[in-house]
Amino acid sequence: MLFEGNERREREKRKKSQGLLPPGQSLTLKWPVLHSGSVPRFDPDTWDFRIRGQLEELLRWTWQEFNSLPKVERTSDFHCVTRWSRFDNRWEGVAFREVLRRVRMKPGAAYVLVHAEQGFTANVPLPDLDREEVLFATHHDGQPLSPEHGYPLRLIVPHLYAWKSVKWVRGLEFLDHDVPGFWEQNGYHMYGDPWNEQRFSRE
Repeated sequence: MLFEGNERREREKRKKSQGLLPPGQSLTLKWPVLHSGSVPRFDPDTWDFRIRGQLEELLRWTWQEFNSLPKVERTSDFHCVTRWSRFDNRWEGVAFREVLRRVRMKPGAAYVLVHAEQGFTANVPLPDLDREEVLFATHHDGQPLSPEHGYPLRLIVPHLYAWKSVKWVRGLEFLDHDVPGFWEQNGYHMYGDPWNEQRFSRE
């Protein structure tokens, strides 16, 4: 464990020296817990994943059906709007493109409103989700996600600030226009690019 910690620190120094840390960010080995509201309870018998909006047909999967989709592993950095970053997170789950292959969109669908437990939402342009590194994660660094970090399912969008990596995801809504999600309605930037420090709507 000590060797693994030292190896991670060396990788962090190397990546930082290569300019891979966005401006205004500080590195951490920890993974802080940040969210609004309480931690939802997960019931695999009632949980479902719904896809709606600008589609030829609506989709709904049970937990068993969603969890049976092909799995991938991805490694990516994680940048929180509160100014901490964590390099080289290992994720396991279902690639966004795996889900997208099963969706029949209508012409004009260009944005996605991500729906999560307790009415939480976040908006992401479709091209920012249709990327190799974007996935619905069930595991982090070899372990199942903890409830506080989004168990059973968390969207991971590594190139945007982490509030777009929505915890406790329950579905997607495809739209032909951009609409603000929860944090965007409360002053956060509509896009959230860490490299341009797009933290708040006034920036």
